[in-house]
Amino acid sequence: MTLTVVGIGGSIRADSQSERALRIALAGAEDAGARTVTITGEELVLPFYDPSVPERTEAAKHLVETLRSADGVVLVSPGYHGTVSGLVKNALDYVEDLRGDVRPYLDGRAVGCVATAQGWQAAVTTLNSLRSIVHSLRGWPTPLGVALNSLDRKLPPTGCPDTELERRLRTVGRQVVEFAVAHRGENGHEHA
Repeated sequence: MTLTVVGIGGSIRADSQSERALRIALAGAEDAGARTVTITGEELVLPFYDPSVPERTEAAKHLVETLRSADGVVLVSPGYHGTVSGLVKNALDYVEDLRGDVRPYLDGRAVGCVATAQGWQAAVTTLNSLRSIVHSLRGWPTPLGVALNSLDRKLPPTGCPDTELERRLRTVGRQVVEFAVAHRGENGHEHA
């Protein structure tokens, strides 16, 4: 059975640096044999997460159901004032709806983390924030995370002229798949 890796991230602005980085990381997951699903941009414009509201919008239901079926996840956030964007953080708050599942939250899933920002400080602190959030959600951050200073390196709409950066981003996606395969083997069964 093919593994599914869900990519979440970007900004409201279509084809942002973070969305481009997400596509490259997911290409690495695809190279490793996974099927990928992307939730980005306008798909992340969700009502503020409120656990006391039982009804979810169609977009929120789609996000939660897609994560429920994920074997692995790639998260990419722009760094806004040194941390994860509100758009991405709010989407991650919806993971709370998985709390009662057999695999609660992101339990047993590898999560690749990438942060983009206009400066190293914001990129690095955002990456650290993403990794902390993943730990809090019981996920396993991949060994490699990528902090991208978009003042130094811009990702073009297609391709990546910086082969080292492309290699690192693809490695994040590949590591998600490798962990998911290993985890599946350790448990002796496949997840839904």
